[in-house]
Amino acid sequence: MIENFDDLRKYDTSKMFQVLLDFPEQIKEAIEIAHNCHTFKNTDILPTKFLILGMGGSTIGGDLLRSFCREVPGANHLQIIINRSYEIPAFIDESWFVIASSYSGGTEETISAYNFAKCRTKNIIAITSGGQLEELARQDGFPVINIPSGFMPRCALGYSFFILLLLLIRINAIDSNLAKSILNNTERTIELLINKSKIYSENTGNNLSLLIANKIKGKIPVIYSSENILDVVNLRWRGQIQENSKNLAFGGFLPEMNHNEINSWIEPSSLIHHFVFILLRDKEENQQISKRFEAIKQIFSEMGNEVIELQSDADNLLARIFDLIYLGDWVSYWLALLNGQDPTPIPLISKMKEILSK
Repeated sequence: MIENFDDLRKYDTSKMFQVLLDFPEQIKEAIEIAHNCHTFKNTDILPTKFLILGMGGSTIGGDLLRSFCREVPGANHLQIIINRSYEIPAFIDESWFVIASSYSGGTEETISAYNFAKCRTKNIIAITSGGQLEELARQDGFPVINIPSGFMPRCALGYSFFILLLLLIRINAIDSNLAKSILNNTERTIELLINKSKIYSENTGNNLSLLIANKIKGKIPVIYSSENILDVVNLRWRGQIQENSKNLAFGGFLPEMNHNEINSWIEPSSLIHHFVFILLRDKEENQQISKRFEAIKQIFSEMGNEVIELQSDADNLLARIFDLIYLGDWVSYWLALLNGQDPTPIPLISKMKEILSK
């Protein structure tokens, strides 16, 4: 528990607390939007290849979709590529289904990539809250899936992921039996997050997010996970701590880091104690990965550094992914307040955009 808990909330002038608390409701709304939205116009081609255009918080949903489908039989036949660039790969043609995702509708990289994509394929959908992307898509005759405005893109993950997932179901890109399982697991995920929202929002000894934020305060978290299963959860943790907490955060993936990065935790020796390690694990991880986690945990502990090991006990992959994501979002929120920072503004990103616009 934190003695000055009530005073901390004064830093949250943009009310991110309520956004986090309402995240399960956002997922429910995303499902409703997905059930009622327009889909791709060309249904003659079997949809197996998807290119998702986006940047930052607008495309984390695409990252999760790729990672999730890769691990699930019945969906792992899908080819999903995330495009974070002004241009698109040369091999994209009419057989590809393109999803342009820009929460604001004004992301310059996404708009540029969209203009390249429309010259290659007519299988395009835009997901946005408005802006130039919506104008262009409607002008070009492509379907637009409108999502509610008023969020920071990183706070709209419920929309950016679940609309994509249900879109795959609606266009029969996913096996029907798997589709039923996903819909059922989505409901269970929502129930799990509702329960966790009650815990993470209170100043109690059971609030794991607050406990972790306290351990990170004044340190630099380094987040490790396996290269598969939780790779995007790892990226989400880093991004949320960087944007919400205004706190340096780094990370890497096993087993690759065991072949290079692990050896760097020697110098500069005077700085090593400033780091805290967060290990994101999954109960279905490869046995060799489990051994490697145990090895690096021993090494980091012997260095005298704090090691925080996290694993969801949910019984399905979708719930486990969002269980850890939701925990990380709350950790970044409480760390922001402990740092005396408003979690919503992104001053250095805004300054960079201002410089680029000149």
